[in-house]
Amino acid sequence: MTAPSPITPTIDFDAEGAHYGHLRLPFSRDDSAWGHVMIPVACLKNGDGPTVLLTGGNHGDEYEGPLALAGLSREIDMTAMTGRAIFLPFMNHPAVMAATRTSPIDGGNLNRLFPGRPDGTVTQKIADYVARHLVPLADLVLDIHSGGRTLDFLPFAASHILPDKAQEAACAAARDAFGAPYAMSLLEIDAAGMLDTTVEEMGKVFVTTELGGGGTATARTVAIARTGVRNVMAHAGVLPGPVAPARSVRLDMPSGDCFVFADAAGLVEPCADLGDRVQAGDVIARVHAPERLGAAPVEHRAKLSGLLAGRHFPGKVQMGDCLAVVAVPTD
Repeated sequence: MTAPSPITPTIDFDAEGAHYGHLRLPFSRDDSAWGHVMIPVACLKNGDGPTVLLTGGNHGDEYEGPLALAGLSREIDMTAMTGRAIFLPFMNHPAVMAATRTSPIDGGNLNRLFPGRPDGTVTQKIADYVARHLVPLADLVLDIHSGGRTLDFLPFAASHILPDKAQEAACAAARDAFGAPYAMSLLEIDAAGMLDTTVEEMGKVFVTTELGGGGTATARTVAIARTGVRNVMAHAGVLPGPVAPARSVRLDMPSGDCFVFADAAGLVEPCADLGDRVQAGDVIARVHAPERLGAAPVEHRAKLSGLLAGRHFPGKVQMGDCLAVVAVPTD
């Protein structure tokens, strides 16, 4: 028998109206023996209808989700809604407060720890509560990501290839409704422990994004997130009408050849920029060793033809880092 979650919500997710509170997680520590991790949450409910779960801050150095969702949770016109929207803008709140990908409390990467454990670490307990108590309420889950401090992406919404083709089509339709400049059929390096996998295994509609990166947000990427959230809510039937219908450029990641990983550590010389077309065999980056002169840089080449959709952001890489992502336009 699974243990109960130690997390207690301070709001009632079944109550009508707009409610703002916290997920309260006991956390005993040196500076507060009976302290708590307090994770902000909002629930907007207007009658019977579908439920959307809207999450950001899965990683603490990605800002479009937190900014867009925190604002929209205050601004959406309740009288126009049908159903329920649950806003969790700062899902890994300790990581958001530290501006780090992983939690400063336990080093946990929330998006590698689903479905979590109620008797585990702080991050595992957060994953467990989301997986067991919030996802089951939802018909559709939107989890907003960007590249954080170490990656940068073309702004895209994404869905996955799934065994259930009807579910796959429903996820792709929600992805397209988001209306990002690009729409990706996403191939994960490792899907184990991700919120994506947990939601999809429950048969739910799941959409994610990568909306930029570099450890910051821009006016453009936040605007894409805000419009995309409204469009997905409209697609789900929670809000009326699409806000800004747009046709995205469709991209595919057909195999692991989309990824280029650094074969050496050093300083990165980009040879292509995001959105550039590259051909298989093109040099897309060179890695220079800063320890000595006279040695040729290590060249890294595209394995297939397409668009440069993602890249390592800092100017220095370690061996094994993801250096670039090439996606194939399918339009």
